Amino acid sequence: MQKQLLNWLIFSLLCLIWGSSFILMKGGMNVLSPYQVASIRIISAGLVLLPFAAKAMRNIAKEKRGVVVLSGLLGSFFPAYLFCIAETKIDSALAGIMNALTPLFVIITGISFFQLQVKKLQLIGIIVGFIGLSLLVAAGSNISLEYFSYSLLVLLATLFYGINVNMVGKHMQGIGSLEIASMAFVFLLIPCSIILYFTGYFALPLTEDAYLLSTGASAILGIFGTAVASVLFYMLVKRAGALFASMVTYGIPFVAIGWGIWGGEQVNLIQVTCCGIILVGVYLANKK
Repeated sequence: MQKQLLNWLIFSLLCLIWGSSFILMKGGMNVLSPYQVASIRIISAGLVLLPFAAKAMRNIAKEKRGVVVLSGLLGSFFPAYLFCIAETKIDSALAGIMNALTPLFVIITGISFFQLQVKKLQLIGIIVGFIGLSLLVAAGSNISLEYFSYSLLVLLATLFYGINVNMVGKHMQGIGSLEIASMAFVFLLIPCSIILYFTGYFALPLTEDAYLLSTGASAILGIFGTAVASVLFYMLVKRAGALFASMVTYGIPFVAIGWGIWGGEQVNLIQVTCCGIILVGVYLANKK
């Protein structure tokens, strides 16, 4: 029982952190390019985790280091840029629906390449949760399909998420979550710094308020939405399994609704019903 409660606590924290990330992402892209926001995000995460990197290098076996670095690329590096680029053209509603395909990609890639065993009840739970989330987003937003091709970037990001979740669950059980994250992100410092330089970030008037605010939003996004969240996510995958951890994407609408209520928006019965459907799906997927 205590283990389950801790799993749900980690799950809830991840929902809160990642659900708030879209606000910070938009704040960062107020004056910065998507490439700059994504680079600052990863660099901030790497700098926060830098003090733990030396210990990680000592503790992680040589044959596992390549997998850890690949995990950083698939789970954070590529998705960070893909989401930022996509958010310049598609609305957050469509991005939310596409992002919620992550659990389905966990199943598809898991069965295809990682010998993942999926119970019928888990599959039903994932489908129920996705239906609930899609109805919730559709009920509260006018989804524009004008730049639908950009949604393929989000789709690619969720595919990377699915591969990464299975990879962590199968190949990194004996490695500490903090060690995985620190080694992965410290490796990403160099390519992200190069991208930041060649996008002209350092030539911008960085002392002006608008640039300071956007840089700050991107850095906070990296510290909490990437560094802290990645450690928690790696922990949840190893504790509760790939499928349950991937369903964090279903919790994001709850956070979005919470932000809406805080901002004075009204919540209707349809939204409450859809949230209930999502919760049923998460419960079924996690039922032993």
